[in-house]
Amino acid sequence: MRAYRGAESFGPCKSADSSQLVPESLQSVRHEEHVLKNIFVGNLNYSASEDEVRQLFEQYGTVDRVSMITDRDTGRPRGFGFCEMPNDEEGDQAIEALNGVELGGRRLNVNEARPRAPRGGGGGGGYGGGGGGGRREPRW
Repeated sequence: MRAYRGAESFGPCKSADSSQLVPESLQSVRHEEHVLKNIFVGNLNYSASEDEVRQLFEQYGTVDRVSMITDRDTGRPRGFGFCEMPNDEEGDQAIEALNGVELGGRRLNVNEARPRAPRGGGGGGGYGGGGGGGRREPRW
Protein backbone atom coordinates (compact mmCIF):
# COMPACT_ATOMS: atom_id res chain seq x y z
CA MET A 1 0.00 0.00 0.00
CA ARG A 2 1.33 3.45 -0.92
CA ALA A 3 1.66 6.24 1.59
CA TYR A 4 -0.24 9.40 0.76
CA ARG A 5 1.89 12.44 0.12
CA GLY A 6 0.41 15.61 1.53
CA ALA A 7 0.02 18.80 -0.46
CA GLU A 8 3.00 20.30 1.33
CA SER A 9 5.30 17.99 -0.60
CA PHE A 10 4.37 19.76 -3.84
CA GLY A 11 5.54 23.16 -2.69
CA PRO A 12 3.70 26.36 -1.85
CA CYS A 13 0.40 27.01 -3.54
CA LYS A 14 0.07 30.30 -5.37
CA SER A 15 -3.42 31.71 -5.28
CA ALA A 16 -4.62 33.10 -8.59
CA ASP A 17 -6.29 36.48 -8.85
CA SER A 18 -9.95 35.84 -9.65
CA SER A 19 -9.72 38.18 -12.66
CA GLN A 20 -7.25 35.74 -14.23
CA LEU A 21 -9.81 32.96 -14.05
CA VAL A 22 -12.66 34.81 -15.80
CA PRO A 23 -12.23 35.94 -19.43
CA GLU A 24 -11.96 39.71 -19.77
CA SER A 25 -15.13 39.88 -21.87
CA LEU A 26 -17.17 38.43 -18.99
CA GLN A 27 -15.63 40.36 -16.10
CA SER A 28 -18.02 43.30 -16.31
CA VAL A 29 -21.03 40.97 -16.57
CA ARG A 30 -19.97 39.12 -13.43
CA HIS A 31 -20.20 42.27 -11.30
CA GLU A 32 -23.53 43.49 -12.67
CA GLU A 33 -26.58 42.28 -10.85
CA HIS A 34 -29.54 42.34 -13.17
CA VAL A 35 -32.97 41.89 -11.66
CA LEU A 36 -35.72 40.83 -14.03
CA LYS A 37 -39.35 41.85 -13.80
CA ASN A 38 -41.22 38.59 -13.25
CA ILE A 39 -44.78 38.79 -14.57
CA PHE A 40 -47.56 36.33 -13.77
CA VAL A 41 -49.83 35.47 -16.71
CA GLY A 42 -52.99 33.71 -15.58
CA ASN A 43 -56.17 32.35 -17.16
CA LEU A 44 -54.31 31.20 -20.26
CA ASN A 45 -56.04 28.95 -22.74
CA TYR A 46 -54.63 25.44 -22.29
CA SER A 47 -53.56 25.42 -25.94
CA ALA A 48 -51.55 28.68 -25.61
CA SER A 49 -47.87 28.31 -26.46
CA GLU A 50 -44.75 30.01 -25.10
CA ASP A 51 -44.25 31.63 -28.51
CA GLU A 52 -47.74 33.20 -28.42
CA VAL A 53 -47.14 34.66 -24.98
CA ARG A 54 -43.65 35.85 -25.96
CA GLN A 55 -45.02 37.63 -29.07
CA LEU A 56 -47.73 39.27 -26.96
CA PHE A 57 -45.21 40.68 -24.46
CA GLU A 58 -42.54 41.60 -27.03
CA GLN A 59 -44.88 44.35 -28.27
CA TYR A 60 -43.90 46.21 -25.07
CA GLY A 61 -40.18 45.43 -24.86
CA THR A 62 -37.52 42.78 -24.53
CA VAL A 63 -38.60 39.41 -23.15
CA ASP A 64 -35.90 37.39 -21.45
CA ARG A 65 -37.85 34.19 -20.78
CA VAL A 66 -41.35 32.75 -20.92
CA SER A 67 -42.26 29.64 -18.95
CA MET A 68 -45.58 27.86 -19.09
CA ILE A 69 -46.42 25.80 -16.01
CA THR A 70 -47.47 22.19 -16.55
CA ASP A 71 -48.86 19.54 -14.23
CA ARG A 72 -45.97 17.41 -12.99
CA ASP A 73 -47.96 14.17 -13.20
CA THR A 74 -49.78 14.54 -16.52
CA GLY A 75 -47.59 17.09 -18.33
CA ARG A 76 -50.69 19.06 -19.32
CA PRO A 77 -50.72 22.87 -19.12
CA ARG A 78 -52.12 24.34 -15.90
CA GLY A 79 -53.38 27.55 -17.52
CA PHE A 80 -50.79 29.99 -16.24
CA GLY A 81 -47.19 30.97 -16.77
CA PHE A 82 -44.54 33.60 -16.19
CA CYS A 83 -42.80 36.13 -18.41
CA GLU A 84 -39.50 37.75 -17.42
CA MET A 85 -38.61 41.19 -18.77
CA PRO A 86 -35.26 42.89 -18.02
CA ASN A 87 -36.65 46.44 -18.06
CA ASP A 88 -39.01 47.44 -15.22
CA GLU A 89 -40.73 50.21 -17.17
CA GLU A 90 -41.43 47.94 -20.14
CA GLY A 91 -42.71 45.26 -17.76
CA ASP A 92 -45.06 47.72 -16.07
CA GLN A 93 -46.37 48.89 -19.47
CA ALA A 94 -46.99 45.28 -20.52
CA ILE A 95 -48.85 44.53 -17.29
CA GLU A 96 -51.08 47.57 -17.65
CA ALA A 97 -51.78 46.97 -21.33
CA LEU A 98 -52.30 43.20 -21.26
CA ASN A 99 -54.31 42.69 -18.07
CA GLY A 100 -57.82 41.77 -19.22
CA VAL A 101 -56.87 41.29 -22.89
CA GLU A 102 -58.39 38.25 -24.60
CA LEU A 103 -56.11 35.49 -25.86
CA GLY A 104 -57.61 32.31 -27.26
CA GLY A 105 -61.08 33.24 -26.01
CA ARG A 106 -60.01 33.90 -22.40
CA ARG A 107 -59.36 37.17 -20.58
CA LEU A 108 -55.79 37.22 -19.27
CA ASN A 109 -54.94 37.98 -15.66
CA VAL A 110 -51.58 39.77 -15.85
CA ASN A 111 -49.76 41.20 -12.84
CA GLU A 112 -46.35 41.31 -11.18
CA ALA A 113 -45.49 37.90 -9.78
CA ARG A 114 -45.26 37.66 -6.01
CA PRO A 115 -42.28 35.86 -4.51
CA ARG A 116 -43.02 32.22 -3.87
CA ALA A 117 -43.94 31.60 -0.25
CA PRO A 118 -41.56 29.28 1.59
CA ARG A 119 -43.01 25.83 1.71
CA GLY A 120 -42.89 23.68 4.80
CA GLY A 121 -41.07 20.41 4.63
CA GLY A 122 -43.39 17.54 4.26
CA GLY A 123 -45.66 17.54 7.25
CA GLY A 124 -45.27 14.40 9.30
CA GLY A 125 -47.97 11.97 8.46
CA GLY A 126 -49.20 11.37 11.99
CA TYR A 127 -51.89 8.99 13.15
CA GLY A 128 -54.85 11.30 13.53
CA GLY A 129 -56.51 12.34 16.74
CA GLY A 130 -56.65 10.53 20.05
CA GLY A 131 -59.03 7.75 20.73
CA GLY A 132 -59.74 6.50 24.19
CA GLY A 133 -56.90 4.31 25.15
CA GLY A 134 -57.18 4.29 28.95
CA ARG A 135 -57.94 1.32 31.21
CA ARG A 136 -61.46 -0.14 31.10
CA GLU A 137 -63.44 -0.97 34.18
CA PRO A 138 -64.71 -4.53 34.33
CA ARG A 139 -68.33 -4.99 33.21
CA TRP A 140 -69.51 -7.14 36.18
